[in-house]
Amino acid sequence: MNQEKFKKINKACFLDRDGVINEDIGYLYKIEDFKWINGAQNAINYLKKKGYFVIVVTNQSGVKRKFYSKNDVNKLHNWMNEELKKNYNTYIDDFFFSTDLPNSGINSDRKPSPIMINNAVKKYNLQLNHCFLVGDKPSDIMSAKNAGIKGFIFKKGNLLDKVKKIINDHFN
Repeated sequence: MNQEKFKKINKACFLDRDGVINEDIGYLYKIEDFKWINGAQNAINYLKKKGYFVIVVTNQSGVKRKFYSKNDVNKLHNWMNEELKKNYNTYIDDFFFSTDLPNSGINSDRKPSPIMINNAVKKYNLQLNHCFLVGDKPSDIMSAKNAGIKGFIFKKGNLLDKVKKIINDHFN
């Protein structure tokens, strides 16, 4: 009997935060300024039910710019998961964020660098051909490409509709 057939496939959907999960207002860190994108909570719930790890990868240069702290970012991310748990009994598995400024150099983990994705792939033992990223900027798509996964642009509309289409068209 083929044992490979029964091996668990670790798959993930990487989501950019600002502009994909929440409205991008620029340097968001306050809970009271957070507004979910249409369908975002439903999309996360759908992905979790489909067996995907949901991992946020986000550039947060506001920390280096001293607009807010890493603690502020973590507080917002914890609140997002509290809301998801309360509303849908679901959660985001992990949050990776870069505080680097644009043009920070070769060792930067800022997207389009694949470092945040690569770290998650290693941490969760993910299979690249079962992973994808949804972002709203070319740097998001380049990060996915640089990490060896598929990347998809989301500009507006309902995130759940976008995620369902991606899965149906590319992962079924």
